[in-house]
Amino acid sequence: MAFSRKTRTAKQKPTKSTGQLTIITELIIPDHFQCPISLDLMKDPVTAPTGITYDRQSVEKWLEMGKSTCPVTNMELTVEDLIPNHSIRRMIQDWCVANQSYGIERIPTPRIPISSTEASEILYNISLACQNRDGERCLELVGRLKSLEKESERNRRCLVSNGAPIVLASAFRMLVSQSLKVLTEILEALVGLLPFNDEVVLIELGSTSESLDSIIKIMKHGDVGSKLNAVLMVKKMAATSKAIADKNGFVEPLLEFIREPVSMQATKASLVATFYFITDDERIATEFVKMGLIPLILEILIEFDKSLIEKSLAILDGLCDCDLGREIACANALTIPVLVKKLFRVSKMATEFAVSALWKLCKKCQGKCLVECLQVGLFQKLLLLLQVGCGDSAKEKATEMLKMMSGCSEKLECIDTENFKGLNRPSS
Repeated sequence: MAFSRKTRTAKQKPTKSTGQLTIITELIIPDHFQCPISLDLMKDPVTAPTGITYDRQSVEKWLEMGKSTCPVTNMELTVEDLIPNHSIRRMIQDWCVANQSYGIERIPTPRIPISSTEASEILYNISLACQNRDGERCLELVGRLKSLEKESERNRRCLVSNGAPIVLASAFRMLVSQSLKVLTEILEALVGLLPFNDEVVLIELGSTSESLDSIIKIMKHGDVGSKLNAVLMVKKMAATSKAIADKNGFVEPLLEFIREPVSMQATKASLVATFYFITDDERIATEFVKMGLIPLILEILIEFDKSLIEKSLAILDGLCDCDLGREIACANALTIPVLVKKLFRVSKMATEFAVSALWKLCKKCQGKCLVECLQVGLFQKLLLLLQVGCGDSAKEKATEMLKMMSGCSEKLECIDTENFKGLNRPSS
């Protein structure tokens, strides 16, 4: 339980006779139990050589920000200088127990963080087990590594800094012939180290067709957690390397995640991965269209939240770059009304994608889409968009669409010609 003030107000329960509060008590947190940086109750007190005690998380964050001195004394300080203060920690725990009636929870005894030496030893043993193709030994070591990841953020950072991501990626590649259980455990450990910004790791993970086949297999046949880990890694790989787009087999499982969501996180990751796939390769975009992605995206646009709408609009805009995508989108009765509806009240990004998709449909499909856009009020909405302001790209596309709609206004008797005054017809 974190504390942001030196005092807390505690209220006793109402009395049975009056039903009114009888006592209001102010609980004072002792100064020497508070971290000088965060002013919160310390959960894992560590003492610097300067004699000042801090909460481990706060002082390590301070040092990670590029600071190299003790915040109180301004003397030189490193992470290695910090020593756990068990005496203060036990005193804080006793104080928490003594004040349980005020809603104070006892802080747990922190585990000792892993050292670089210990991390390096575990990773070395994982590499050795992989070289010997010893799946059982690797499974045991990866399980130990996963436990360390979950114990603390400090452990996770220590493992990353000692090369755990590349070791795990190599282990996955080397053990593709092992059982799916071994591979899912390795993948879970690797996902637990995210975020890491090392493209070499992702290239190593997807460096062989067998590795990618194994990831696809996990996406199709793993349990819910394994499927989520697989799609999170695919999203990361697709964002940093175009090589994965050359591998057949990802379209079907990604579509299944969108069609039958296992979790909101998995759906979002699937949409992002799909976006990268379709923007990297028109062939893949066409394949997604053939397998029914556009109707699924339109359903999401009708029903879901802002984050999903932005991602879905980005995908629909990308699919409109290919001939089949535009054809299917134009033929679907929901496409134009939904895009026009999402022009406003979602986000600036959503507006940009919606305008872009509408522009592609109007420019390439001409008649049918233009008439439908006029029928659902796009003309007036674009005028409003230009008045309230938008990005340069959206502004240019909106202006061009207004001119195109002006040119076909005679096809609709219901359109007031006053709306088109002052607009130049497109040159023939």
